[in-house]
This record gives sequence, C-alpha cells and structure tokens, in this order.
Amino acid sequence: MIDIRIATKDDIEALMSSRLEMLKVVNGLPEDYVFTDQIINESRDYFLNGDHLTVLATDGDEAVGCASMSFIRIMPTFGHPTGKRAHLMNVYTRSEYRRRGIARRMVELLIDESWKAGATEISLDATELGRPLYESLGFTDSTECMVLTRDKR
Repeated sequence: MIDIRIATKDDIEALMSSRLEMLKVVNGLPEDYVFTDQIINESRDYFLNGDHLTVLATDGDEAVGCASMSFIRIMPTFGHPTGKRAHLMNVYTRSEYRRRGIARRMVELLIDESWKAGATEISLDATELGRPLYESLGFTDSTECMVLTRDKR
C-alpha cells in the first residue's frame, strides 16, 4: 500500500534522492549524471529551511514519489488579501508506480494544505505529461503573468 504524507526534516535523504532522480528523468540525463555541489547543497537547504510543504509517497521504506508546494509572500491585494501565493513543483512518481493516482493524491494533499495555510493562488509550470492531471484538478492557463529570466535579459 502506498502511503502519502507530509515530509519532515527527518526525510531529507529520501527527499534528496527523489529530487535528484526526478531531475535526471525530466531532463533526460544519464543515470550516472553527477550534479553540481550547488544544485545538491541548495536543494538540501531548501528542503531543510525553505518556505514549503513537501509530500512523500512511499511503498514500505522506499520513496516512490514526491511533490512540493513553495510559498511566496507578496504585498496583499484585493484579489490576494493574505499576500500568500503558492507554486506547485517537482511532482514526480517513479515510472513503475505511475497510473495509480499517486500524483493526484500528492497534489490534492498539497492543495488542501495550501488553502489551509492561507494561500489565495496556486501556480505551476506543467509538462505535457502532467497537464491532464492539473486540468482535471481545476488548473487553467493564465494570461496574467509575464516572466523575465536571468539568461534571457
């Protein structure tokens, strides 16, 4: 039976393993790819000290999936009176565990917890594979946002 729960700092090794595996799969990297110290150290620091909720899906003692909700605080507005926004990211389930509803359960738990924490908006960057899940949960495309990335300036 797959257990889905909010991760704690005690889960850091499972979180790091799942994150690095997800980055390899999503980016088409070889199994033996070596990540930079910066990616490893910043990821570890974020799991330990960042403003987020992360859920783990486990099969016994083995992590088979994870998903994170990162929180940012902006100046309160009429549309976002708490100023708290959330961004869903790193939703990942190992290939042999896919098509069992694990990602849906992880995302639903994060959505519920985000609303309880006062978030007034949840955004995400979807892959084509993930898009049907997010649409079924009510996410829609937005025309409100423009983005400037450092490497495009």
